[in-house]
Amino acid sequence: MVRRVGDVFKALADSTRRTILDELTDRNGQTLFEICARLCTKHGLGSSRQAISQHLDVLESAGLVETRREGRYKFHYINTGPLRPIVERWLDRPEDAGGRTGGGADPAETERKEGPT
Repeated sequence: MVRRVGDVFKALADSTRRTILDELTDRNGQTLFEICARLCTKHGLGSSRQAISQHLDVLESAGLVETRREGRYKFHYINTGPLRPIVERWLDRPEDAGGRTGGGADPAETERKEGPT
């Protein structure tokens, strides 16, 4: 299945899905029950199992989550591979058009901190 960068952005657009990825980063290979419990206890999210399952489906469709069945359990694993085209496109550039090297401060962020000039 060919995944588009837009699918990855769509999956990452939702804060609950980003939190699920954070949880899988902390502890990879969780079941739906474990993910729901951790979201509730650590983050105060009271989403239903069905809602979390739907979020996992979106993440899986974007390739950010992979699953493995073992008996009646389904384990979820984070896959950062679909993020690579994003990093290569915008973050791994040696120089941008202004001649700055990558990793420089975001001009909009600097303006917010310092105020308008």
